[in-house]
Amino acid sequence: MDQLNFALASAGSSELIFACALIGALGIGAQWVAWRIQAPAIVLMALSGLAVGPLWTVVFGEPLLNPEKVFNGGSNELLRPIVSLAVAVILFEGGLVLKFENLRDAGAAVRRMVFLGGPLAWALGTFAAHYAAGLDWGSSVVFAGVLVVTGPTVIMPLLRQSKLGGRTGQFLKWEGIVNDPVGALFAVAAFEIIRVAATGESILGKGAMIIVAAALGVGLGFAFGWAIVRAFRQGWTPEYLKAPIIFASIILCYALAEMIEKEIGLVAVTAYGMTLANSRLAGLAELRKFKEDIAVLLVSGVFVILTANLTPDVIRRALTWNTLAFLLAMLFIVRPLSVWIATFGTLKRNEAILLGWIAPRGIVAVAVSSLFATLLEDLGRRGDSRFYFSGAEQITPLAFAMVFVTVVLHGFTIGPLARRLGLARKERPGVLLVGVNPWSIDLAKVLKDVGIEPILADNNWRRLRPAREAGLNTFFGEVLSEEAEVRLDHAAFDQVVGLSANEPYNALVSGHFAPELGRHRVYQLSAQDTEEEDPRAIGMGTRGRTLIRRGRGYDSLIRDHYRGWTFGKTKLTDEYDLEDYRKDRPKVDLIAEIRPDGTLTFLGPNREAKGGEGVTLISFGPAREVEVATEPEEIAAD
Repeated sequence: MDQLNFALASAGSSELIFACALIGALGIGAQWVAWRIQAPAIVLMALSGLAVGPLWTVVFGEPLLNPEKVFNGGSNELLRPIVSLAVAVILFEGGLVLKFENLRDAGAAVRRMVFLGGPLAWALGTFAAHYAAGLDWGSSVVFAGVLVVTGPTVIMPLLRQSKLGGRTGQFLKWEGIVNDPVGALFAVAAFEIIRVAATGESILGKGAMIIVAAALGVGLGFAFGWAIVRAFRQGWTPEYLKAPIIFASIILCYALAEMIEKEIGLVAVTAYGMTLANSRLAGLAELRKFKEDIAVLLVSGVFVILTANLTPDVIRRALTWNTLAFLLAMLFIVRPLSVWIATFGTLKRNEAILLGWIAPRGIVAVAVSSLFATLLEDLGRRGDSRFYFSGAEQITPLAFAMVFVTVVLHGFTIGPLARRLGLARKERPGVLLVGVNPWSIDLAKVLKDVGIEPILADNNWRRLRPAREAGLNTFFGEVLSEEAEVRLDHAAFDQVVGLSANEPYNALVSGHFAPELGRHRVYQLSAQDTEEEDPRAIGMGTRGRTLIRRGRGYDSLIRDHYRGWTFGKTKLTDEYDLEDYRKDRPKVDLIAEIRPDGTLTFLGPNREAKGGEGVTLISFGPAREVEVATEPEEIAAD
């Protein structure tokens, strides 16, 4: 008997290990494929889970991955605690970017959308869920609260894809950041009220207890945040332990708050994240990066688990006319009305039309919806419950349907609609040149001459004066500051080049923009003016990609510029190819090449020019070489 039990335990352990490996591979694999093909990651992650769950069941009779069986087998129920902890970390990460000053910087439209539009969308969504989807009132109130969110993880890729910037882009960005935790808090409040009513307790007395518990949860989150800030500022913790301490403290904060009152843990961890976000804690950017990495892992895993846990029967029951009516109501009634009413008088007509349509839902909507769906089902099965929540089992598939439809539909329509309304940029994203000097100004001129819109950024107003006088687009301020997150239009560029005289500063700029744009799109000048390795130079892993070549640093470029070197552009043809170009110009430095479709590629080590018909080369060299006549299109920059 002991041997049999051991064999069964070993089999269960192997199945659990395989399930964890499969979840990780599918989740991160979907994220990578989405990055490669520039598709919404959230859709591919959901498709991965559906493929190994309900679709595998239809084809082979049983799922390849059955989270309910794997994590809830035996005497332990692990699935809901795993999802709950994952949602807690995700909400903490959302709170970590929610700063009080953001509401001021985002403008009146966002503030009205949060404080007026949020509750209005919650109320209208409740009616849509009840009358269109057929959910009971309790499930409708909870579900509609969650659907208020429009997470930044799905908004930001859409903004870059559609070239939507300016005030409209800022509105969508900040609405997503602020509403991400707000929707979850709506759901928590609604569930607690419903739980009290369902168990027959005094709503007035229990309501007061819930308010007190929520206040305690907020206080607990604030206390954790204050303690961490003080410990980090006083140097009580080493640098290498800061991120692990944050992660462990999130779990502890959530667990302690749950002991006070169920689901108050979500409030506590959100308050914890907000406390850190508003603390001006040094090194918070590095901690935020760690939290983003953890959130990516959890988002991927949770999405695969939740979709794989769906059954063919649940999906069939969700594919009804009621679901279609619910989606249509949310898309064409709830969102437009809540936006138009809340922002009346603050937006132009074309802005209101676009904002009333674009509202993609993301991971928070699905994760929190699934969590509360399980809680409502458990509450309905309890013997002391007055209610049976008939719509609770439909919440998860409805949430996935909402995510699929909004991400796909809004993803395909935001670009054409923004262009039709005159809100999208007509030109492709340009390049941000950080550090203004005579060399970078002339580089910006020649880039603009070939159709690439440069933005010259510097925190010195005097250095920016020649660029302004030349009619170039400039940004006055520190690109690493929090102010730049609001004032600098990030949709206007998709590459960054550090061109200041300060090598460590260029490396900081590259590291700041690398997570957003990708490390392959951030560049900086060589660390020194010799090709020999300098052991004192900044490591390659913490700087941007080298522009031009190693050994071509700031000092030598400025020196040659004052000696009369200049920028030029040359368009290659069949008769005059890259080899001919190199023979005519042996001394020039190749800066970049522009493909016929307008794609800009900065050149450097391991990024040699490829050439080809119609390719335009940007060069820097002696005037007698740059000005060699080859084609009518070739001119030298002033």
